[in-house]
Amino acid sequence: MPVPRTPLSRAPRAPHDLHLAVALDGAGWHPAAWREPAARPAELFTARYWSDLVAEAEYGLLDFVTFEDSLSLQSTRPDGPDGRTDRVRGRLDAVLIAARVAPRTRYIGLVPTALVSHTEPFHLSKAIATLDHVSEGRAGVRVRVSARADEYAHVGRREQPTTAEELFAEARDYVEVLKRLWDSWEDDAEIRDVATGRFIDRAKLHYIDFEGAQFSVKGPSITPRPPQGRPPVAALAHDIVPYELVASSAEIGFVTPRDADDARAIVARIHEARSAAGRADESVHVFGDLLVYLDDAPGAAADRRARLDERAGAAYVSDAPVFTGTPAELADLLQEGQEAGLTGFRLRPAALPHDLERITRGLVPELRRRGVFRTAYGADTLRGLLGLSRPASRYAAA
Repeated sequence: MPVPRTPLSRAPRAPHDLHLAVALDGAGWHPAAWREPAARPAELFTARYWSDLVAEAEYGLLDFVTFEDSLSLQSTRPDGPDGRTDRVRGRLDAVLIAARVAPRTRYIGLVPTALVSHTEPFHLSKAIATLDHVSEGRAGVRVRVSARADEYAHVGRREQPTTAEELFAEARDYVEVLKRLWDSWEDDAEIRDVATGRFIDRAKLHYIDFEGAQFSVKGPSITPRPPQGRPPVAALAHDIVPYELVASSAEIGFVTPRDADDARAIVARIHEARSAAGRADESVHVFGDLLVYLDDAPGAAADRRARLDERAGAAYVSDAPVFTGTPAELADLLQEGQEAGLTGFRLRPAALPHDLERITRGLVPELRRRGVFRTAYGADTLRGLLGLSRPASRYAAA
């Protein structure tokens, strides 16, 4: 049954508060996590499993969760399947997971991953707008590009782009189409007047007439404008070309700095690119990505990481920095990143539910003790949690 909303205990957010998110993927980010005693491998493809994880994240008052997705099986190889059978293989659709979880949560943001290299922006705009309606304003989307040959072979509709510039230029156009389609219904386009028989004001539905290298989209959307106006767009960025995608098109960027100095340089680069893209007056959150092994006792997380690596047959190498330690030590690291200009962190639990629970029941209380994390949700939309204003439709009359 849907969970009714309760009145918010609106805690004013201090300017120095951290934003926190978790990235959910299978049994955890470590490939041997599914073999841990607390893991639930038999339930990975059930609604209850995902609902329980998101409920735990909401218990910790986190800003949002992200759901990983792709059009290929998980693999240790960057270019195709690895043929292994000792690791989790297979996944559910991220947008559909978020839609299933939405009625069972109240305040936490839901951000599925969408592979924009192989999907149509009209379809995704409708799916995310629907998620925003179902969740009453808590949807976002993480856009992801792909250069994997096996994923192009699955779709088989076009030649694979040869450069990162081509991939990310297409992604920028894709996000532009999403935002125009979300704007194509004005906020008051729905009349719903039974007496006069008018359901919509057709003059308040607009053609977007987008023409780009890969897309030609007339519009308007067939879904009314989302409650947030435009659900926040996120992207993971490791280098200058994806940094430019974050700066030009996203509200949230996930980055992987090596240390505080690197974080400071990345933030400066993104903000400079944001100004060059004409978005100097818009907010772009830069979140640091961290893979975390978290335990209360000193040394316990390192021992568990070693056990997982031994079980997997090799040390797990991540594209993001790896933290191994206690909640207090992680809190120190997060505050150091915040001082370097990061507005938040997206934590990748190495093993689920263990590391997620140590985030919500160990790290969050520690951050609260330091006065840098909320004690209650202060907004009931994802844009509100992130301090982002609700944009007006670009097509509405002034």
